[in-house]
Amino acid sequence: MIDKKLIPVGGLKKEPFSGCHHGMRYFFRSDESKETFSVFVYPEPWSFEKTPEEEKAVQSFPMSEEGMDSAMAWLFEMYEGQKEKWKKADKDCMHIVLEESL
Repeated sequence: MIDKKLIPVGGLKKEPFSGCHHGMRYFFRSDESKETFSVFVYPEPWSFEKTPEEEKAVQSFPMSEEGMDSAMAWLFEMYEGQKEKWKKADKDCMHIVLEESL
């Protein structure tokens, strides 16, 4: 899925990180305190800002290596627990974008 080495804990204090895995998009963002960070998951195809809030799931973690390990485990659980949803989002991605542009 995602390699934890790509997201250094200290880097999250400066700027967010986003990516996707087979239809499941994710967005990491430091909370205001810089002591915790939140991870959001949502389906393809839209950006974090364009995705309706009701389609997002979020969990917060401490800003530490242990927190990052927990975040990676949560991402894995979210993907595995809703695999069919993410596969469908991945498959339908271009159809949704095309319909929106018409």
